Amino acid sequence: MKKINMYLASQSPRRRELLTQIGVEFSVLAVEVEEQQQSGELAADYVARLARDKAQAGTVVLENANAAQANTNAAAEYVVLGADTIVVYAGQVLEKPVDEADSKRMLSLLSGHEHEVMTAVALADTNRCWVEVVTTQVQFREISATEMHDYWCTGEPSDKAGSYAIQGIAGKFVSHMSGSYSAVVGLPLMQTEQLIQAFKAEQNKVMKG
Repeated sequence: MKKINMYLASQSPRRRELLTQIGVEFSVLAVEVEEQQQSGELAADYVARLARDKAQAGTVVLENANAAQANTNAAAEYVVLGADTIVVYAGQVLEKPVDEADSKRMLSLLSGHEHEVMTAVALADTNRCWVEVVTTQVQFREISATEMHDYWCTGEPSDKAGSYAIQGIAGKFVSHMSGSYSAVVGLPLMQTEQLIQAFKAEQNKVMKG
């Protein structure tokens, strides 16, 4: 069986930590993908598209690098993982907050209510791209305006979807969760491991053929 190199098309330290946690060896790729929900696009379709776009953008980076090095064999021996996470309340996607007022708006919506966290994982090579979306239900307790302000001042919510990080201070807001905790952090470990193994097995069959 040929060695298949794994690449992570993400700069997220959380996803790097999670992949390392399950023993995956990988290199990190920097990719640029516009994160903008299209008119009429459902939340699950949106997050799946973002993960797919990131994984496929990673394959383009590798193809260009291989072409520059005149290495024609390497292109067929890699897997690129792309992932994205969104927070959804009542069908509305809550992106990263632009300022404290926006953060308070999002946390006010989530306060005392259940919402969904959707994380999509995509694996791609030059020929295929497989995508899986994992949805987790998260229930918040009531959050006071003072807590929202204090939380914003920590700096934690400023670059987080839905304006919170469950693995950080915001963990104290969670009263109940149903689904994958690691998916809420940024990568569903069980589904990612299964997808990687299935993808690599299929890729090795193609190489042998």
